[in-house]
Amino acid sequence: MPFDKKIYLNLFKKALAEERIKKSSENFKIKLFLQKAENSLLIAKHVKEIKPSKEQPKKNYWDYWAITISYYSMLYAAKAAILYRGYESEDHEAVQIAIGHLLVPDELEKEDLEILNQSYKIFEEEYVHYFEDARKESHIARYSTIKSYTERRLDEIFDNATEFIAKISLILDDYKE
Repeated sequence: MPFDKKIYLNLFKKALAEERIKKSSENFKIKLFLQKAENSLLIAKHVKEIKPSKEQPKKNYWDYWAITISYYSMLYAAKAAILYRGYESEDHEAVQIAIGHLLVPDELEKEDLEILNQSYKIFEEEYVHYFEDARKESHIARYSTIKSYTERRLDEIFDNATEFIAKISLILDDYKE
């Protein structure tokens, strides 16, 4: 489905009304969420690269967890970025709504960032798609009994998570160690 900023605005307003997204000024959590995101991504990389011995579970079981950890690393980074904008959410779908509304700039905001030589802070809609894709795959990996992943698909999800976290880390550079 193509990205639609207006849809995200309406979903955001609804999530606010339902208290799935709430105002927050707990900025101290931003750095903690970024650390959690970056370290979770390192763990996902380790799990993804495991070559199990005969005594260990088969590779596809490790892949399930690599996908899940990759998604959670994105979730933590998204939570940091949402807090940076003054909001919090514990609901995974509401986090996606918040990043779609709060982080993806409209054309005027993009132009302003480019004029200020801050185009590196532009959070493109493709990152929202990366998050949505990882969220869905993580759900399937956790709850399906038959899904197996090709190395290409596992790499795609991990690489998207890496890009997602790198972009948010760049935007929130002031909060890094």
